[in-house]
Amino acid sequence: QVQLVESGGGLVQPGGSLRLSCAASGSILSLNDMGWYRQAPGKEREWVALITRTGNSGYKDSVKDRFTISRDLAKNTVYLQMNSLKPEDTAVYYCRANVAAMTGYLEVWGQGTLVTVSS
Repeated sequence: QVQLVESGGGLVQPGGSLRLSCAASGSILSLNDMGWYRQAPGKEREWVALITRTGNSGYKDSVKDRFTISRDLAKNTVYLQMNSLKPEDTAVYYCRANVAAMTGYLEVWGQGTLVTVSS
């Protein structure tokens, strides 16, 4: 079994910052692409950012220049640094990873962490 556990969500004022973390654990041979998604109330889940095993990254247009995705291969952890937060960034943020595990190749999702941007 492979698990992803997110942390770092919370309540922040507009213009503030938060750093989300997502740690993978279990029978992992290697972590490949890892990404962050979010789902706002009443909306569909949407992609936010992606980072490859080699460190290449991509972002949703609305978060470019505000969010930064990074990873620590040694810790099997991916991060999302979120700056200049806006109320429209309010959502449950989910981590996703493509994993090579003992049982084969898996797509694994975390349970989500709530980010609320409000004054």
